[in-house]
Amino acid sequence: MKPQNTLYITDLDGTLLDACSQVSQRSAAIISELSRKGAMISVATARTPATVDRLLSHTYTTIPFITFTGATMWDRTSRRYIDPQLIGQPVRDRILAILAAEGIHPFIYTIAPDSIIHAYYSGPVNHAVRKFADERSRLELKRMHINTEKMPYGAEPILIFALGPLESLQRAASRLEASECCSFSCYPDIFNPANGYLEIFDHGVSKASAVRKLKAMTGAERLVVFGDNLNDLPMMREADVAVAVANAFPQVKESADVVIGPNTADSVALFIEKDTGIQL
Repeated sequence: MKPQNTLYITDLDGTLLDACSQVSQRSAAIISELSRKGAMISVATARTPATVDRLLSHTYTTIPFITFTGATMWDRTSRRYIDPQLIGQPVRDRILAILAAEGIHPFIYTIAPDSIIHAYYSGPVNHAVRKFADERSRLELKRMHINTEKMPYGAEPILIFALGPLESLQRAASRLEASECCSFSCYPDIFNPANGYLEIFDHGVSKASAVRKLKAMTGAERLVVFGDNLNDLPMMREADVAVAVANAFPQVKESADVVIGPNTADSVALFIEKDTGIQL
């Protein structure tokens, strides 16, 4: 099958990104050259365009990115969002009530008309919250508001995000599941599994639905997906070839068609290069 008939979609953290949470120079060079020769390569990530743009600034690609765990795509050429799925105010209020009952204070993400992301947080500022906000405070496409500004009245979030002890987040996730009001993903931190993340979106949002949409947009006949964490499993089930990196969680490796080397060895880029058959 010709390379232009295959769409390659990779997760970022723990999959394409290396031990320093960067795209290595070698991976960037391979992906850039393959893209220039017609390969369709994209990413699907929980991250926002604000961080994805920076991480892939030295990597040439032509296909929109799946961001916000599938709640929207980002066209890096036109610098615009494609079909953002927003959380309506009644559902937002219901979600926030469930989180408040568990003592969880989330970040609430909105998108302004100029494509700038505004994330609002109101609650105790511990080390994890401060570190999370500080790491994102100087990004071109994002503004972090920590107990300083109220979210604009009537704003519809694209994401409600919480971090903290995994057990607490899982309790909230169970209540969200029972409410049937939204989509969510709750998963452990790859570096410290006692902690975790809870991402909440509009009903029906997932990496899986987004990869289906991107496959249709590109006209691809074959889909190859790479992942490492539990939130990658839905999109891996959509793939013709599901690939797990060696450092993936056991459940992810068990579900994969192929297990490759670790994220620290440029394994995703090398697999794509071999799979396309393109000579670099």
